[in-house]
Amino acid sequence: MSFKRFTLLICLSPVVWAQENLRVLVFGDSLTAGYGLSPEDAYPSLIQNKLDHLEWPVEVIGAGLSGETSAGGLRRLSWLLKKHFDVMILELGANDGLRGLKPEETYRNLAQIVTNTRAAIPDCIILLAGMQVPPNMGATYASEFAGVFPRLAKDLDLVLIPFLLEGVAGDQGLNLADGIHPNVAGHRIVAETVWHYLEPVIDEQLQRDNHLSGSR
Repeated sequence: MSFKRFTLLICLSPVVWAQENLRVLVFGDSLTAGYGLSPEDAYPSLIQNKLDHLEWPVEVIGAGLSGETSAGGLRRLSWLLKKHFDVMILELGANDGLRGLKPEETYRNLAQIVTNTRAAIPDCIILLAGMQVPPNMGATYASEFAGVFPRLAKDLDLVLIPFLLEGVAGDQGLNLADGIHPNVAGHRIVAETVWHYLEPVIDEQLQRDNHLSGSR
């Protein structure tokens, strides 16, 4: 997804920032952007479909940018913080791992994203999507990189999605030809994985704010 297209999606859609709805920002890279697919087949749109079916007043804002690293996400964050959201799904770091960047650098960048978000939106609930790297990156690096996410979630009290691509990574039938990005079927599984952790967070937020009064 080009930055120009990303900007248009956020700025021009009449429903993206609807004030009466709970807002979920999915902040990530090509996995969130649905690389190689139509936007409606990417997991953020599939989660929106679930919410619409439930008739929950929630808007999902897909803020995925292909090629984004944790450092790039940190630079982009200030622009996103100009608008309010209630929940953030933080899906960054995969490109750090594929580039062999130091895990501590990824940790610092993600931690700063969390810190800056909480400074701007103190009540925002943040879910952190765990990532892993392919075996060819080496066992030591793979272990250190994978450990960034549970450590960060524990240190900063985040809701951890242990591995975003659980049941998808390494399965040729669930990925595009590059073996990295999920295909349509893969995104359906990713959506279910994310929903497992997101649904109770949204339910609690809606009940707290009485968005669901009389709807159940």
